[in-house]
Amino acid sequence: MELEVSSRREKDACVVSVSGEVDVYTSPSLKSALIAGAEEGCDLMVVDMGGVAFIDSSGLGVLVGALRRAREAGGELRVVCDKESIVKIFRITGLDRVFPMFSKLDQALGA
Repeated sequence: MELEVSSRREKDACVVSVSGEVDVYTSPSLKSALIAGAEEGCDLMVVDMGGVAFIDSSGLGVLVGALRRAREAGGELRVVCDKESIVKIFRITGLDRVFPMFSKLDQALGA
């Protein structure tokens, strides 16, 4: 399964929607989209992972790097995911305590 990444502005945030598998081969596409959003001056980056079927350590690393860049610039990064299999990976790695996580996009945008 390939990775599809799209970006859009919504309210005061950059929303990066991701679907497919985020792995060592596809994570550079996600990284590029997140860097592009940061370069556009987004103070709030929301990564909508509702369509993600799989994520490995390289994908998590891309998200951690984006979070670090956002915080260094005075912004924040939020993750939207309602798939238990993906949320479980965040829990196992302890990243659910690092990233603000939401089950719905509108919750992440309104938080």
